[in-house]
Amino acid sequence: MSFINICRENNDPFYRYKMPAIQSKIEGKGNGIKTVVVNLSEVSRALNRPPVYVLKYFGHELGALTSMKEDEDRYLVNGVHDSNELQDSLDGFITKFVLCGACKNPETEIIIKGKDDCFKDCKACGEVTQIDPRHKLTTFVARNPPESKKGKKAATATANVVGGGKSISDIASGGQSSAAADAGDDEDDDVLARKINAAAAQLEEVEVKDDDWAVDMSEEAVARRARELDGATIKDSQQIFNDFGEWLLADAETDKSKLPSDIDIYKKIVELEIGDQEETVQVLGQALFDEDIVNQLDEHIGLLGKLINNDEDAEKAFLGGLERFFGVEKPDLLPQINKVLMKCYDKELLSEETIIQWGSKVSKKYVPKETSKKVRKAAKPFVKWLQEAEEEDEDEE
Repeated sequence: MSFINICRENNDPFYRYKMPAIQSKIEGKGNGIKTVVVNLSEVSRALNRPPVYVLKYFGHELGALTSMKEDEDRYLVNGVHDSNELQDSLDGFITKFVLCGACKNPETEIIIKGKDDCFKDCKACGEVTQIDPRHKLTTFVARNPPESKKGKKAATATANVVGGGKSISDIASGGQSSAAADAGDDEDDDVLARKINAAAAQLEEVEVKDDDWAVDMSEEAVARRARELDGATIKDSQQIFNDFGEWLLADAETDKSKLPSDIDIYKKIVELEIGDQEETVQVLGQALFDEDIVNQLDEHIGLLGKLINNDEDAEKAFLGGLERFFGVEKPDLLPQINKVLMKCYDKELLSEETIIQWGSKVSKKYVPKETSKKVRKAAKPFVKWLQEAEEEDEDEE
């Protein structure tokens, strides 16, 4: 396996912090096409950040749904994303969530202060620098630190030399990083000892029934309990939206007339407690429509209006879903985007200000940059019409 510098901007041949290069492969076809990040667990171990952080970051930056089966070491990103695109995205994650903001060294710990404030505590230079609180992943990290023990706020995640790091998961599976074995770091040993002691204490607290006196000590059971203590069972909230999308399209992937009714969709949203999440309308923007999107908008105005409810973030998320629909899933329908925007504007799903702002600036939040350019270029006539109408109103005033 070839290794590259964790900080790829550093061209020093003697730079000692290494990681494996991202490897990916494409599975499926049509709307079900997905990218498998083959070695995400190895890359995450080199950075000493949970794989769920990296996967969720990919989802935010690439504007794609993600899913994971950590027990099978399987991490998926919807759509087609080559290794170079994923590696470039990973550079952003490393800059924001791994490298020290002062010395650019990857030997940092994530520290949680307050509700959603995350900091990187550098063990090399001693500086404590704040992680951008505006990034969506920051909130997720604050609420799901690598150490999920009750009452513990500091999340240890120190990058090691050449993909090192040894977790309790490694012990449970019988594996061990060669770098960690050579390092013999006393501090890491103490952390591991505390985790193992915690596992033992958890077993002692099990209520033993008369007819169930044995604790399952099989290799699989031990590994499962170890993963739970290691914070590996944190459920990626992105998986909720992936499940929601799959539920929507269970019978309707090729025939939108088989979609659940709007009432059933809303009940599902309430059940999943995602009614106030902007990702919900993003999924709907991708999943509700096909070639007859202009007419189908009328069918779903009530549902979409209730969820968007003049909220600017929800409007932008819905535009993001439409962006993926037209730019990725149905590029042959791009000529219809002006009619769709006009319908959304007339039905007050989208405000004039939000559409103009969206159309005036290319973004790679939901789709690759080149795709974003194509979608906005196709929508330019309607955006221009809105801008001119706004200017005329200002002149009249």
